[in-house]
Amino acid sequence: MLPLEVLEKARDELLDWQGSGSSVMEISHRDKSFLEVAAQAESDLRELMAIPSNYKVLFMQGGASAQFSLVPMNLSAPGSVVDYINTGHWSQRAMVEAARYCDVHLAGDSGGSYNRAPPQSELRFSDNAAYVHYTPNETISGVEFGYVPGTGAVPLVADMSSSILSRPVEVANFGLIYAGAQKNIGPSGMTVVIVREDLIGHARAETPHVFNFLAIAENQSMLNTPTTFSWYMAGLVLKWLKKLGGLRVMGERNRTKASLLYAAIDASRLYNNNVASDSRSLMNVTFTLRNANLDSVFLSAAVKAGLQGLKGHRSVGGMRASIYNAMPIEGVEKLTAFLRDFEDAQA
Repeated sequence: MLPLEVLEKARDELLDWQGSGSSVMEISHRDKSFLEVAAQAESDLRELMAIPSNYKVLFMQGGASAQFSLVPMNLSAPGSVVDYINTGHWSQRAMVEAARYCDVHLAGDSGGSYNRAPPQSELRFSDNAAYVHYTPNETISGVEFGYVPGTGAVPLVADMSSSILSRPVEVANFGLIYAGAQKNIGPSGMTVVIVREDLIGHARAETPHVFNFLAIAENQSMLNTPTTFSWYMAGLVLKWLKKLGGLRVMGERNRTKASLLYAAIDASRLYNNNVASDSRSLMNVTFTLRNANLDSVFLSAAVKAGLQGLKGHRSVGGMRASIYNAMPIEGVEKLTAFLRDFEDAQA
């Protein structure tokens, strides 16, 4: 979901951007006016996340899934050991890709059930890892880390695709953060990479030039034509976040939304969330109906009530309410009211 205010702004500028008589989609990425948009977006992101000056911000293509390969190609030498924490579908996919390039060591997991984030005490790191990778929030199972794993001097890499900008984070705790844009940053097509400067410049020889972090940084993310419209939209979203009061305010808002929804589920005899209480996601609230025969009836009634996208991922079934930044609290209130009304109707 994108903020209505942002969509309206893009609509108003779509045919005539900044009085140019052209759409922003028709402007060269080398044009001075677009370079200003790109620079402002980076500046706003740095301000919102308090990104230290010794970190580079890259605006890339290929989605977060491309980073599953690009991270080991840029951050590890052939034959390296890398540590991965497996808590769900996306961390598992990242591990599979990394195994093409490195010796992957499982540093921790959810015990096979994917309903909890392992505590720090359960993590077992290898002695010589090039980096430690984890997924702070798993969108499919609705599992989220309530803490940042401590890895000592080993760089921590985080796939923050579904949690970036949802609350404040201490960027200095990470060696590299990457995130697909389509959850909290803007429309799909762009991936943001925030990487500590000392970690770039060590890419393997076979790394494609357009995916070499150093080359991208040296060319201000314009080594090749970037996704200009996604970049422009991301800039509007970042301005919207600043206008709301930044990530502290957004974090409070997200906690309120999630608390409302989990309270409604926990108070019910029809719905169930099986994620450990200390690992519940603020972004993706998953739940099942205790009578699975009602699933199709529930989804049909939800659509009639104006509630879309509640069907869970095909790999796990059930239901999933994604309540990313742009979802207003009124949307969550409408969903919780529907949950109660549907349950009453089954009595």
